[in-house]
Amino acid sequence: MTTHADPVPAFDPQALSSSLPHLPGVYRMLNARSDVLYVGKARDLKKRVSSYFQKTAQSPRIALMLTQVAAVQTTVTRSEAEALILENNLIKSLAPRYNILFRDDKSYPFLMLSGHTFARLGFHRGAIDDRHRYFGPFPHTGAVRESIQLLQKIFRLRTCEDSVFQNRSRPCLLHQIRRCSAPCVGLIDSDSYAVDAKNAELFLLGRENDVLQALGNKMQQAAEQQRYEQAAFYRDQIQALSTTQQKQYAESSTGGEADVIACAGASGAACVNLVMMRRGRHLGDKSFFPQNAEGRTETEVLQAFLAQHYVNRQVPTVIVVGAEFDVQEIETTLSDQAGHPVQLVTRPQAQRRAWLEMAQKNAQLALAQRISHASNQEVRLAALRDGLGLPHTVQRIECFDISHTQGEATVASCVVYDRLELRNSEYRRYNIAGIQAGDDYAAMRSVLQRRYEKISRGEGVMPDLVLIDGGKGQVNVAREVLAELGVNDTFLFGVAKGEDRRPGLEQLICADARSSIQLERDNPGLHLIQAIRDEAHRFAITGHRARRGKARVTSSLEGISGVGAKRRKALLTRFGGLKGVIGASIDDLAQVQGISRKLAEKIYLELH
Repeated sequence: MTTHADPVPAFDPQALSSSLPHLPGVYRMLNARSDVLYVGKARDLKKRVSSYFQKTAQSPRIALMLTQVAAVQTTVTRSEAEALILENNLIKSLAPRYNILFRDDKSYPFLMLSGHTFARLGFHRGAIDDRHRYFGPFPHTGAVRESIQLLQKIFRLRTCEDSVFQNRSRPCLLHQIRRCSAPCVGLIDSDSYAVDAKNAELFLLGRENDVLQALGNKMQQAAEQQRYEQAAFYRDQIQALSTTQQKQYAESSTGGEADVIACAGASGAACVNLVMMRRGRHLGDKSFFPQNAEGRTETEVLQAFLAQHYVNRQVPTVIVVGAEFDVQEIETTLSDQAGHPVQLVTRPQAQRRAWLEMAQKNAQLALAQRISHASNQEVRLAALRDGLGLPHTVQRIECFDISHTQGEATVASCVVYDRLELRNSEYRRYNIAGIQAGDDYAAMRSVLQRRYEKISRGEGVMPDLVLIDGGKGQVNVAREVLAELGVNDTFLFGVAKGEDRRPGLEQLICADARSSIQLERDNPGLHLIQAIRDEAHRFAITGHRARRGKARVTSSLEGISGVGAKRRKALLTRFGGLKGVIGASIDDLAQVQGISRKLAEKIYLELH
């Protein structure tokens, strides 16, 4: 792979075009500051790049981009498929402003059926272990949870971790509500449990009729042998399974797998809906909202989605797409990557057409909800600007909160609201140390210095408005920190709780801490502040509880002489956590490897 780069000064499109080869590759358009404006791939670099600078009509978006181009860099690749992969990687790493950008989600989740004697149902994301069986992928975690709950109801398989399963002495609540057969305490033998696990596997493979037939035979045998209670159990399983089968919204006689992708556009926004079909079962759908999609056609959005979503990801055998375009290039690339043929269907028929119509409807509904939400957020943000006397340019808001328990495990949170929504990926937590316990002012000073010292050096984006969950004291501290860092163009307000801490009575403390504003209880701007403040509080307290819990587990066992890291780990693993260790008897503690009877007595006395 070779790279050609033109110097930024005195950009000459004709000189560039004459120097490019007739080879596949990737091109990057840069502005005068060397920021990447656009990344594209080409079957023929010379033809593709030259076409931008010919005297033909360009779209307004392209025309605007070309006025900013000061250089073009090109990379020659060995094939079109390699160019597609490189283009995708560069788009994700550089996020050019003129490329359609899809959020790079985590890998999709799977449902796992473990290879244990008493198989465990579980949620899985990440590397695959050959000892277990995996089903999916599912579009989101909720779909996996729903499937696990369904299988618990029908087949009563365990979902508990091994550390809990191996140390139960009596059935848990799931057994009492008929969601588990309690193999942990021997209420079902391994052979019977294996049959239930096998039926669950057949169900996940789409072979519900085989399961129904097997259960029907068992019910008949039990009835003939006058084991009526067992026959009733099989009858309930059959009824639950039949009901589930009827509820499957989309069934396929072919039993194949496919992803169905449709796009909807309105008001300058776009939505891509992905429906996952596996073995004829509808596993669910997920909607994606790309950035920089204004003025793009649905075909352009779908092509961008295919390139960014499937490269370096598991690919089904069939992808149904709601637009017609040349699919040969992407088919070849995805087939080579997947190791099996991948077919892109742009003119679906029969059942696949029904799936596509469903995906298109999903995309339209999701986009309508998105536009409605954005409109509501615009009203809230406008009301906030008016109520606080802020300019219309205020867009990005950061809010801080401090959480601790009597000074223990102090954690500060920073949540970000930008472009009309909370940006979870930009949230940050800060562990606070080196201050006097319970000193909220020192904690606030610490987090603000750590947050804005980097941003003042240009390593991040400065907010337009900073909100502090607190009163005059916290605002004074925040004002001093921002002044020390030379941050003078950011608005600052404190959100002080009102009388009796009732919502709607909050006082908004101004930056000088000498005046305050109280918005009406029904003011949309106040509702936005409350939502951001509550999210900062939730995020802080979640981090605080996790840090406090970890510290208490460690300190409780670390304080016992003779219990080192290895023995602590053995105890926590055997009893499933500190609570289990505290509930264990001396005899139970003495059974742990490395724990003598004398040490078990010492541990018991220390913990009690």
